Amino acid sequence: MREDYKMDRLARLYLNEIVARHGVLISIILDHESRFTSRFWQSMQDVLGTRLGMSTAYHLQTDGQSERTIQTLKDMLRACVLDFGGSWDVHLPLVEFLYNNSYHSIVRYAPFEALYGRKCRSPIMWAEIKDRLKAAHDRQKSYADKRRKPLEFSVGDYVLLKVSPWKGIVRFGKKGKLAPRFVGPFEIIEKVGPVAYRLDLPEELNGVQDTFHVSNLKKCLADPTLQVSLDEIRVDAKLNFVEEP
Repeated sequence: MREDYKMDRLARLYLNEIVARHGVLISIILDHESRFTSRFWQSMQDVLGTRLGMSTAYHLQTDGQSERTIQTLKDMLRACVLDFGGSWDVHLPLVEFLYNNSYHSIVRYAPFEALYGRKCRSPIMWAEIKDRLKAAHDRQKSYADKRRKPLEFSVGDYVLLKVSPWKGIVRFGKKGKLAPRFVGPFEIIEKVGPVAYRLDLPEELNGVQDTFHVSNLKKCLADPTLQVSLDEIRVDAKLNFVEEP
């Protein structure tokens, strides 16, 4: 704001740059500059509902927060001019960005976060978000690992084999989540690697690969002679089943 700005231009500048961007202020502390003590300025602020406070003449500590802010901005601009050269006004937008996203002990937030309720997006924030996402993923994985118990079977054990119903298919009069998810039991005839087993499958499943990952198997604790019948269903090579109408 230039010192030669007239009151009407100052009013438009205030409405366009302050009120339009940030809303009506609750209070303003001003010095005794003649434009701010004018009846026009005071009447406008009275209409807007903004309380005006005047600092004590020749005592800058009355408006200590503003004075500290001005001093901080001067120091930042001075550092930019010394490091990068050029005029101070070229660096002003960058200094404004840095200041508004720096932690302030008075409000315990950065000004941007205090005003908008969220942190400003910046390259530094993207790195922080990435770290947080990784930490959350690692935390969820640790929870899952604690709950997951390694399954081990022996040759001769009987297991149930997991199958997946096609969408909309009815099996045993049930749909979706209520339909049985396992068939068998089948005998394990060989352990293939640390987490895979070969099963003795019946003729009805001759199109299915007979080696399965442990996650597709469930230990059969009932009488192996009591089987989920395969007569009513047709299971394809991907272990999807279709019930005949």
